[in-house]
Amino acid sequence: MLACEDYASIEDAIEAYLGGVPPLIALGRQRPQAAALAIAGPVTGDHVALTNHPWSFSIGELRQRMAIDRLLVVNDFTAVAAAIPYLKPADRTVIGGGDADAAAPIGVLGPGSGLGVSGLIPIGDHWFALSGEGGHGTMAPATTRESIVLDHMRRRFDHVSAERVVSGPGLVNLYDTLAEIDGVPAASYSPAQIADPQIGDQEPHCREAVDMFCAMLGTIAGNLALTLGARGGIYIAGGIVAKLGPIFAVSGFRERFEDKGRMRPFLSSIPTYVITHPFPAFLGLTALIFEKVMLNSDAST
Repeated sequence: MLACEDYASIEDAIEAYLGGVPPLIALGRQRPQAAALAIAGPVTGDHVALTNHPWSFSIGELRQRMAIDRLLVVNDFTAVAAAIPYLKPADRTVIGGGDADAAAPIGVLGPGSGLGVSGLIPIGDHWFALSGEGGHGTMAPATTRESIVLDHMRRRFDHVSAERVVSGPGLVNLYDTLAEIDGVPAASYSPAQIADPQIGDQEPHCREAVDMFCAMLGTIAGNLALTLGARGGIYIAGGIVAKLGPIFAVSGFRERFEDKGRMRPFLSSIPTYVITHPFPAFLGLTALIFEKVMLNSDAST
């Protein structure tokens, strides 16, 4: 695994990766003939820019420079969504009740460096993975305390999106804002430190930030389920929630997910899952490149 911060461009990272893959020699060629990339940002044309990283590139130019015949570039959560049909029971943990409707849409979201949002729509015998930027939708409060937090955050950001609070940096934003509201100096904690139960036992604002994070994720997940009619289930991806483990299972996530007034019966019937597979996007990319590239000779982007 390579860190983006170690390379000036995506091309440099790809070159470093290809230079360290012994199987290429065994395959009898120096370069792959097809490749797929999952990018944390919108993919709406040839030019692609990552939302939370300085990399940007042209899909066509990258394909030519890398001497790749076929290159598929999709949003990272489109790839995660495409992986859902290939997950095994051991690749997910059930949170709350509900039974999935196998013929209904599925919602997918997850906090990491940002907040990814996608979905799967059944079309005949196939699934269509959506590509969107739902993590940048406006965050709405559900409690008085959340209203105060978001009001304070609006002084710092021109737009307080869901990603501003439900992501790794968002967890820091919540902690810093809660400390500021209560007039307590904020420590320079990382997201991992804020989520650490041992630190939370000593730092009430860390514990409150995690609690608010989980509840707000429930709000967003419930909104997604209502929007898509996702009776096939809601899947939570990303490293943050999986690492919370038992903390997330007993958090306010599921209660907030169902807490939609008259729509509570609808939402209580929808199962929610945490994806525990370490690399679901790779599963999805494999499916997408086979379907959209290997079976479509004229696909180049």
